[in-house]
Amino acid sequence: MTVSLLLNFGLLVFLVAVALALAHWRHLFPVAMLTGLYSLLSASLFTVLNAPDVALTEAAVGAGITTVLFLATFGLTRAREKPVKSSRRLIGLALTAVTGAILVYASLDMPRFGAPDTPVQTHPLRDKYLVASQDEIHIPNTVTAVLGSYRGYDTLGEVAVVFTAGMGVLMLLGRGRRGRKQNPE
Repeated sequence: MTVSLLLNFGLLVFLVAVALALAHWRHLFPVAMLTGLYSLLSASLFTVLNAPDVALTEAAVGAGITTVLFLATFGLTRAREKPVKSSRRLIGLALTAVTGAILVYASLDMPRFGAPDTPVQTHPLRDKYLVASQDEIHIPNTVTAVLGSYRGYDTLGEVAVVFTAGMGVLMLLGRGRRGRKQNPE
């Protein structure tokens, strides 16, 4: 086994352990911290898989903004998750099963993985992005080359949208706190 394979396996084991811990906890503060840890582990895995653009996005949005929003929301909510009736759990389970069945059914229509006659394989720009981008940009990861160079303005726009949405949510959370009357004691 190579070091990279061991590292990937270790990160996946930690991801599963954190996911199981998330399913177990009912206190919201540990859940918020564990989701941040899960995002950081995912970002580490993306880095090992040579996808630094996805890793940076996961670290910024998943571990950064989402954790801050969770913590800001704690001022407006309870510290523990409210108990859920078993009938509502069954409805949630049924909805999840139906959604999963629809996704599996939709995936049956997809072409076989790696088939040479798919639109991705036959598109005229395929060679430009896969071959010419290595010579033009000198970035080893094709996805990073496309996002960082060819779609740079689009990526900058996506970052601006995420930032604006996060600031809007923080402003809304702050407004709820100022609108409350102080309890004189």
